[in-house]
Amino acid sequence: MFRRKRVLVFVIFIGIFSLSYLIGTQSKLSDEESRTFLKEFQKVVEGIDAIGIFEHNASVALPMFIPGFGLAWGAFAAWSTGVAFEALVSTTPALAKVPPLALLYLSPFGLMELVAYSIGMSRSFLLILAIMRKKPLQTEIRQTAIEIGIVIALLLAGGFIEYSMIQQFGSSVVNPKSTL
Repeated sequence: MFRRKRVLVFVIFIGIFSLSYLIGTQSKLSDEESRTFLKEFQKVVEGIDAIGIFEHNASVALPMFIPGFGLAWGAFAAWSTGVAFEALVSTTPALAKVPPLALLYLSPFGLMELVAYSIGMSRSFLLILAIMRKKPLQTEIRQTAIEIGIVIALLLAGGFIEYSMIQQFGSSVVNPKSTL
């Protein structure tokens, strides 16, 4: 019974993360805000490698395990990722044809990140439930440690896959003037 409950909570948080992301994609940014965002984004990703991508994603994912706070942090991370996608769409018209959820569900690294973030958010929820029900936390801490290991493995693999794809396809999405 416990495993079914855990899977159900995990699936619910995939939905919550996806919905928060979609809400972010509906944010309307001015052209200036989009350009400013992309300039800042390019500065951040310039020279980044697979380990840098992993470190960034891990710094986003690990706070999601904090009881209670992880829920809000995860929803915010999803929303801000959606806003980032909207900024890319507003400056790169070819991306307007890409459904926003395709980035999450169809790219291997997007799917890995979605699973990792949903694990963290759902564990945050389960930890809050255990604390509120005054259950012993020994089992919960063990499960949390296992899930943190899974998240780190997913994000490490995802970082290498994302970096490989960036190397293969270049930065033409972020910099529409560059060529493949």
